[in-house]
Amino acid sequence: MIRFILRRLLLSIPVLAGVVVIVFLLARVIPADPCLAALGERATQAACDAFNQRFGLNEPLHEQFLIYISSLARGDFGESIRTGQPVTEILLQRLPTTVELTILALFFAITVGMTLGIVAAYRRNSAADVGTMIVANVGVSIPVFVLGLLLAFIFAILLRDSPFALPPSGRTSPGLSFQSIPQAWGLEDLGGIPRTALDFLSNMYLLNGLVTLQFDLFLDALRHLILPAVALGTIPMAIIARMTRSSLLDVLGQDYIRTARAKGLQNRLVVFRHGLKNALLPVVTVIGLSVGALLSGAVLTETIFGLTGVGRTVFESITARDYIVIQGFTLIIALIYVVVNLVVDISYGFLDPRIRVS
Repeated sequence: MIRFILRRLLLSIPVLAGVVVIVFLLARVIPADPCLAALGERATQAACDAFNQRFGLNEPLHEQFLIYISSLARGDFGESIRTGQPVTEILLQRLPTTVELTILALFFAITVGMTLGIVAAYRRNSAADVGTMIVANVGVSIPVFVLGLLLAFIFAILLRDSPFALPPSGRTSPGLSFQSIPQAWGLEDLGGIPRTALDFLSNMYLLNGLVTLQFDLFLDALRHLILPAVALGTIPMAIIARMTRSSLLDVLGQDYIRTARAKGLQNRLVVFRHGLKNALLPVVTVIGLSVGALLSGAVLTETIFGLTGVGRTVFESITARDYIVIQGFTLIIALIYVVVNLVVDISYGFLDPRIRVS
């Protein structure tokens, strides 16, 4: 298994290298001038010359690429053309929002989706089966922007004065004060990577609230993430439900399942102990793809609910021709996909003993 992991990690290197090259080239074939996009009416010829000189955009393409590679080798993603802010700082601010939203959306999708799929397979061709599949089909058919606005209307307006009211936007309530993890633990003097990691974790408000015992922050951040998590997780939930049902029905038709039933085992025990584990391989694959897709950002969900995450940041960077931010975020997204695919491949060996890694 260790050799397999090392081999996959080595194979991911050319993948990431190819992503770096492709993203670098695609970012520079986008029509329009980044100087005009950044400076607007102030984009005089002299200002654009200074702008291009500052960001190295006046250099030949191959020299720009070598400058970018050398920056990556030093762990420097560069500075935003639009704001001048280091890309690393932007990642520390925006990525935690997407990570929290992805975790809650996946929790909703997996728990509800697998439950619906198991019920549908367990009671095949019954009213429960038809009902759960109708829910799954409706969930995969409703656009995110429609579902998001509908949820916000119901829980923020119709149920405004009820105990079920939920905030329609933002990450926390206005005026809520809280401490970061370094402040709460007295670690503000740390520098370098340890402090960067703590800042990243501090921007994950749910985790920050738990580890620093600021439960008001945890509950407030959780309430703000419920609606976007449901809106974002509905389509993966529907896909997981349908995949679980299909895979479990296929497994329940195998000979060893009939043998288990012939021995007198209860049907519920046969389904959960003998059937479900072997039916999880395609479900795990779908979940892995969903993790990568959700962590790469959800522009519509983040826009509707006023969240500034990866998807919204990349979209704004593309419209502003901010090459540096596009390259940095795309590289991180590619790395996430590589790691997720590796974890999914490793999980196959644990879920199905018939799969052996040589």
